[in-house]
Amino acid sequence: MHRESRTLPVPEGLAGMRVDAALSKLLGFSRATAAQLCADGDVTVDGKPQSKSDRLLEGAWLDVTMPEPPKPLMPAEELVEGMDILYSDDDVIAVHKPVGVAAHPTVGWDGPTVVGGLAAAGFRISTSGPPERKGIVQRLDVGTSGVMVVAASERGYSVLKRAFKERTVKKTYHALVQGLPDPIEGTIDAPIGRHPSAGWKFAVTEDGKPAVTHYQLMEAFREASLLEIHLETGRTHQIRVHMSATGHPCCGDPMYGSDPNLAQRLGLIRQWLHAVKLGFYHPVSGRWMEITAPYPDDLAHALDAVRG
Repeated sequence: MHRESRTLPVPEGLAGMRVDAALSKLLGFSRATAAQLCADGDVTVDGKPQSKSDRLLEGAWLDVTMPEPPKPLMPAEELVEGMDILYSDDDVIAVHKPVGVAAHPTVGWDGPTVVGGLAAAGFRISTSGPPERKGIVQRLDVGTSGVMVVAASERGYSVLKRAFKERTVKKTYHALVQGLPDPIEGTIDAPIGRHPSAGWKFAVTEDGKPAVTHYQLMEAFREASLLEIHLETGRTHQIRVHMSATGHPCCGDPMYGSDPNLAQRLGLIRQWLHAVKLGFYHPVSGRWMEITAPYPDDLAHALDAVRG
């Protein structure tokens, strides 16, 4: 495969800088990628190969053979146990996504995916979207179960993608949270961004993206409350972050501050959070549709335990 080459003068601001650091700034590589390019002889200054720790001279000509673009992550086509098809036609497929299944492949995830499961089951999925995310118009976290819709046709993809963006889709979740929220019905409007000290976590942050969660009490128990939640926005971990920020984390969610003893008593090894219903206009016929997914066994069992 032919690799692209870039030739450019060393700008004044990068004179005296190490080659790996300068490449990182100039071309957006990671330092490790820049170091590897130097080791492979793919970086020269005025025709001389450079090591990663050489210093650049202002006005010298830098020549870099660019790394090969990463290969797209393709989903492994394998049937996904417990992934029920709730509805399907030529434009839309709605599935009940089990816990432990990702929407699509990502770096660092080699477990089952909705996309791979549908392909293995013989469903046609829209070819729109990035290669590893074909047909994906919304996502549910790996640790969250419930209704998820996938586009089967190109038209379905563009209409549904726009509907999620414009927030005309009605997303209903049920969550079992610790304690009793006060008030028992309300709206949490607080921006969400990456947690300042833990990269894999999210938090309410001043410079985060806008996030709005509406909740109302369905049932109150001694130690916990079952809430119905409607999302206006769809940030990563939104319900978990917002409920935790109000002092009522989802039961079984130690990442966001739940009580491990309560989780153990309820037999929970993941957060009690379920995407129970999705309402949207069919992308072709325009009729309003509502797809629901029953509670999976582990959540139903925990609810019985908290009631008991």
